[in-house]
Amino acid sequence: MKDITELTVHELVEKLNNKEITAEQITKAYADRINEKEKDVQAFITITADEALEKAKKIDGEIKDNKNIFAGIPIGIKDNLCTKGVKTTCASKMLENFVAPYDATVVEKINEEKMISLGKLNMDEFAMGSSTENSAMKITHNPWNLNKVPGGSSGGSAAAVAADMVPWALGSDTGGSIREPASFCGVVGLKPTYGLISRYGLVAFASSLDQVGPITKDVTDCAMLLNIIAGHDEKDSTSANIPKVDYTKSLKNGVKNLKIGVPKEFFGEGINPEVKAKLEEAINIYKEMGAEVEECSLDVAKYALATYYIIACAEASSNLGRFDGIRYGYRTKNYTNLKELYRNSRSEGFGAEVKRRIILGTYVLSSGYYDAYYKKAQQVRTFVKREFEKNLSKYDVLLTPVSPTTAFDIGAKSNNPLEMYLADICTVSINIAGVPAISIPCGVDIEGMPIGMQLIGNRFAEETILNAAFAFEQKINFRQNYRPEFKK
Repeated sequence: MKDITELTVHELVEKLNNKEITAEQITKAYADRINEKEKDVQAFITITADEALEKAKKIDGEIKDNKNIFAGIPIGIKDNLCTKGVKTTCASKMLENFVAPYDATVVEKINEEKMISLGKLNMDEFAMGSSTENSAMKITHNPWNLNKVPGGSSGGSAAAVAADMVPWALGSDTGGSIREPASFCGVVGLKPTYGLISRYGLVAFASSLDQVGPITKDVTDCAMLLNIIAGHDEKDSTSANIPKVDYTKSLKNGVKNLKIGVPKEFFGEGINPEVKAKLEEAINIYKEMGAEVEECSLDVAKYALATYYIIACAEASSNLGRFDGIRYGYRTKNYTNLKELYRNSRSEGFGAEVKRRIILGTYVLSSGYYDAYYKKAQQVRTFVKREFEKNLSKYDVLLTPVSPTTAFDIGAKSNNPLEMYLADICTVSINIAGVPAISIPCGVDIEGMPIGMQLIGNRFAEETILNAAFAFEQKINFRQNYRPEFKK
């Protein structure tokens, strides 16, 4: 019999409903697992296991009258989502003691379901990074190999799910920050359509690109968590007011006649041969299942990275202006006048990567450079959107790598920001276009590290990509065949 922490959420729900297990037993199993593995993985910034156990006991006492099927199910929350009464640090010295006075909308929704938070998960500072090495708190390690990064910026969320320290988690994705760590850690991660999930209470990095999404053990759990957190929110002006959908009903395990486009530009120079080979195997599996697969051209890769970093840094520069030591955030003790207070608070409070992006963003928004950079990037953004629209009018799904490589060694790219940025080459264009994409594992490389496959859909076509992912998952049974080894 599987250990409690190895079960998916849909398996846990079934056992809870059949009275085979209690919420307290589930929560204690996860608390024990955190005690055992956190010293190696370093996924959490704040652990709330004691409060979680108290809540679980209370839920067990109410279970007869409970109509919430997820009551008593634990969850982890990325530390840039506001949680009332629990620290929200964004993995930054700037917010190391900030306790939000309210819950983010997605946190409200999981609380309404009576889910139990096990704590706040590590991330790159203010979600800026691709490796979770940019945290001011700690470096998270990949459970498959503790010498490697888990990806970023939602590295704590992906590592915690992969290490069975939480059954599922919330992350955020601005340029690949859910999908890349999901790929590196061998779990499922969905970046939803922009506007499907409320951003209220998500500490902003780049407001026109940020999106909250689920990181889970399998596609069924992904659909279930999406059901809970999706929906219109009046507190978020960018939230889409569309009818509610039950995403679990789209998991039909069939892709016959599904049209899949494979953009040739995503399989060119820089893609690791093992990653390419596994994706080619995946393409053949889809063909065997009856899908129509065709090579296509999505000529955005050469523009997307530059466009993304100009827009993201410009918005970050604007959003992070509020953290000045007076209105919000860390305040230096070392100042004699107002100018020094601003400068020293921000110099001491922000890490190197955040400073780099603020400087770049301020530069591209400055007088004399605005038209040459920011305005041009917005024009290219329109071109990228149209390219996706053109391809997604012909195909139901586009299939690409998530990352050019598998997880790299901790420290391997820390001193080369440009090389680190190139890790996002396959993911950033999806955020620019505002379309949904899912990362699912499709195999491992020669070192036993997971390889992720990205399936991209049309706006609000989450049902299509979830079904395509589910059919593939059922065929290869990744979780049954591969497990994290915690190698050192």
